[in-house]
Amino acid sequence: MLRFMITAVAAAGAMLATAGSQAQSEGRWALVIHGGAGVIERGAMTPEREAEYRDAMNTALVRGEAVLNSGGSALDAIEAVIHGMEDDPLFNAGRGAVFTAAGRNELDASIMDGASLEAGAVAGVTQVRHPISLARAVMDNSRHVMLQGEGAETFAREQELEIVPPAYFFTERRWAAMERSLGALGLPIPSRPDGAPAPTGVDHGELDRDAREHRFGTVGVVALDRAGNIAAGTSTGGTTAKRWGRVGDSPIIGAGTYANNASCGVSATGTGEYFIRLTVASRICVLVEFQGLDLQAASDQVIRDELTAMGGDGGIVALTPGGEIAWSFNTPGMYRARLSEGGEPVVAIYGDED
Repeated sequence: MLRFMITAVAAAGAMLATAGSQAQSEGRWALVIHGGAGVIERGAMTPEREAEYRDAMNTALVRGEAVLNSGGSALDAIEAVIHGMEDDPLFNAGRGAVFTAAGRNELDASIMDGASLEAGAVAGVTQVRHPISLARAVMDNSRHVMLQGEGAETFAREQELEIVPPAYFFTERRWAAMERSLGALGLPIPSRPDGAPAPTGVDHGELDRDAREHRFGTVGVVALDRAGNIAAGTSTGGTTAKRWGRVGDSPIIGAGTYANNASCGVSATGTGEYFIRLTVASRICVLVEFQGLDLQAASDQVIRDELTAMGGDGGIVALTPGGEIAWSFNTPGMYRARLSEGGEPVVAIYGDED
């Protein structure tokens, strides 16, 4: 597909103490990842669970590094990293997705190419193992930007993407969390999905922690390749016990995902309704491109000031064509990681970490 290249403009590098920011030399790759934001506080997680998340975020960096080090594109790195996170039950994406009030896993994803401004997104899919790959197929192999529901799954089959039974995404703790949420709302509990494993006990202390830590478990990646191109991608299972086909910001280009070689790339996680209203991802890039803000300042203005003033919560990761990396969030923590070519990996969870 013909892609119209946009001149990359490097943003100035500056770092605020409250969030991670890092710059690099031209022609080197960079990668920044999030695994969701929420009330993630020291002492709230067991040491074992904390170690699992740090290992998972480091593994995600390794996957992206392998693609970018071999000269792969930013888009390929996005897809590779999110594949692994969609298969990891720790995250609210793919196999770890939360359940709707109807007892279904409804998955959303989006991807955008900063070189061409082409984008693809899917919403409400239930049988596609890797929604991020379906979003990319929409971008590369259709004339549309977003497909949803049964139509998206028909397209996935035509593209010969991997189709799995809905029970593939089932995890006991996500089911238990849905039961708890519906009970609190006074709503009926749906029947257990066909093909789901026999019920097992769930640690209610773990459920309490999940309710706090995993309020937003969306995963996302922004990558810069050696050609100087940026891409961004996001994948999610939505919110626990959501109703009426609710769709959040993750598949909305400009809200949950945005990439433009003239400014930056952004992937978001948080209360989707607020991110949609504020067009968080594109807003940050506009501040960089047209108001001359450095990436960290733009990110903090949108997340810490504007989003907070609206009553929304969550966070973002972001990256410029010059390799400046930023993250910003207004929750106590966010699972996050970054790596630049020739640098050392950084994995962080809590708000007081770099």
